[in-house]
Formats: sequence, C-alpha cells, structure tokens
Amino acid sequence: MKVKKIEVIHIQLPYVAPFEVSFGRLVDKHALIIKLHTDDLVAYGECTAFQAPWYNSETVWTVMHMIKDYIAPRILNQEIQGPEDLVERLSFIRGNRMAIAAVEMAWWDLEMRAQKKSLKTLLGGVQDEIPAGASIGIQTTVQILLDKIGAHLDLGYRKIKVKIKPGWDVDVLRTIRKTFPYAPLMADANSAYSLDDIDVFKAMDEFDLMMIEQPLAEDDIIDHIKLQSAIKTPICLDESIESCEDARKAIELGACKIINIKPSRVGGLLESKKIHDLCQKNGIPVWCGGIFELGIGRVQNIALASLPNFTIPGDLSPSKRHFHEDITIPRVDINERCMIVVPDEKNGIVYEIDDAAIARLTKEQFELT
Repeated sequence: MKVKKIEVIHIQLPYVAPFEVSFGRLVDKHALIIKLHTDDLVAYGECTAFQAPWYNSETVWTVMHMIKDYIAPRILNQEIQGPEDLVERLSFIRGNRMAIAAVEMAWWDLEMRAQKKSLKTLLGGVQDEIPAGASIGIQTTVQILLDKIGAHLDLGYRKIKVKIKPGWDVDVLRTIRKTFPYAPLMADANSAYSLDDIDVFKAMDEFDLMMIEQPLAEDDIIDHIKLQSAIKTPICLDESIESCEDARKAIELGACKIINIKPSRVGGLLESKKIHDLCQKNGIPVWCGGIFELGIGRVQNIALASLPNFTIPGDLSPSKRHFHEDITIPRVDINERCMIVVPDEKNGIVYEIDDAAIARLTKEQFELT
C-alpha cells in the first residue's frame, strides 16, 4: 500500500479531575491524531506523548517535528508491504519511539481496513474479554484515596494501582492494606526513588503487593537488580523497557519479575508483540499499561492485551474515568462483570472515529503530501 497523505492533528481536552503522580499534576490531555490516507482508505493512530518531557524525553512538539521532517519523507508515496517493512524504513531513527509508534499504530489500522480483519486477529489475540484495572493518582488526603479504592473495588476492578512518591508511600500503603486486606493492590513510583530508599521498599514487603512498578530511575536496569534481590515483592519495569532488547537484558539480569508493555513507549505494536513473546518464553507475566489514551489508542491497547501472556489486569478502563468526551463511537466501557470485550469478527464490535469530536478538540493541524 502507498500512503499519499499524512494528517497530524493536535487535540487538547481536560481530565475529569486532575491526576497527580510523582512527577507532577496533570490537568489536561494533549494528544496527536495521525491520519494516513491511501487512494481509497483513511486510517487512524494516536500519539500519547505529553506536552512536556515528564514521562520520557518526547513531547507533542518533538513528535510533530519527527513526523514532519523524518518519518513522512521515508514513507509517503512508497510501496510499503506491512508493519515490518514500515518499521525497517524508520530504523535509522534513534529513540523517538512515541513518534514511530504513532505512525506504526496508524499503519495497523490501515491493515485492518484493507484486510477487513480485527486488530485482535492480526496480532494473534486469544482472549475474548479482558479484566479492567484502575490507576489512582496521589490524593489530597488518605481518606479520599480510600474512598476511591473502595468505589473501584465495589465495581469489580481486578487490580488497583496507586501512585506513590517519597512521603506518600509506606504509611499510605499500610492504611490501604488494613482497610482492604484482600484487594489486588500494586504501587507505582514513576522513578521517584533511588537505592538510598531501599528500607522503604523492604517495609513494603509486609503489604502483599502484586508488584512495585518502576521504583528507580527511568533509564536504569542495574540498580533494579540490586533492589529486586533485596525484597520479595516483584518489581515491574515500565520506563526502563523501551525495546525487546531492553526486556531481554532485564530478564537475564534479574532486574524484574514482571514487565508493563505500553505500545507507545516501545515504538508500536510490532515491538510490543516481540516483548510479549520474549516474556512468555521466559515465564515473565506482562500487562498493558496506559498513558491516558483516548479512544483510538485505548482500543488498540485492548486488542494487544488479548494476547495470551497478558495475564495481569492492565491499566485498561472506561474512558469516562478520565474524560468527559472521547473520539470513538461508542466509547470504551466495561460490562456488568467489569470486563472489556475485545473487538473481533465474531462479536462484530466496531469502534468508529468521531471526526466531529476531533474537530471540536483540535488546537492545530497540518498535512504532509
């Protein structure tokens, strides 16, 4: 297939409520919508980069620059055979994985439309529905946090992830565990700690956590080895894993026992599947993380999470938890059992793009031909 035109649309909308993590307080969502045009098809992708380099080094504006000046010239009006061919053409780019993922994931949407198959089928997914998990930010009081956890458990959420940071960690987790002794609970540090805090993590061993996510630096593997050997709670790596090669090293060295796969972080769905397969081969469970995706990215994450080694509930939940409106019809939601049905040919579920909503939320856009 040949892409004749690429549209890049920058949209912005507020969160239902501010979301606080160790690196700051998020008030509104910025995202890029990528549209690939062939002679007879239009496909969509979504970039989840933030408006500042909080999570990784990329931003909305660095991604726009990469697509305009480096990615588009390599793929426009070229005969491309599939996702592997696309990724190979972009292999000269160092880093900038969110920029690559935005276009690569739009290409998967193009493959779906051309082949008239679901993304689940193209990826080899096997799960018909996946359990919802909730990520809950740092709150102004512990009681507010407890109320939010209780509300999600009442709905049937299969995993509760709470954000931690220095000063909001051991005592908070102790109170949560005392209040909800059997809750499927994990903690996410977003790289807020160092090995100087090893006693903090040793103290967390008493809380029977599912895992501690990314406790140390975002580019570290070595110190995570030391920490994992000192505690019994499984470490889950997130920011440290940007590729299948990173995952291989972390597994071989014993830096973690679980890996969080975020397609946007690792360069797209093709690399995500490679990481999944490697982890499955090595007995390392995986789950699908989220970066506050809107409908396009959220639905693609759901399809990825249908692969067999996604055995831990991910950060996959209804879009209404974070946004008053979304850009797909219908919006992603849970059923009465707090499960999310994976779209495929059998159930006939299709998420259409709400172009009117995209137009309302657009801040800027440009076309490349």
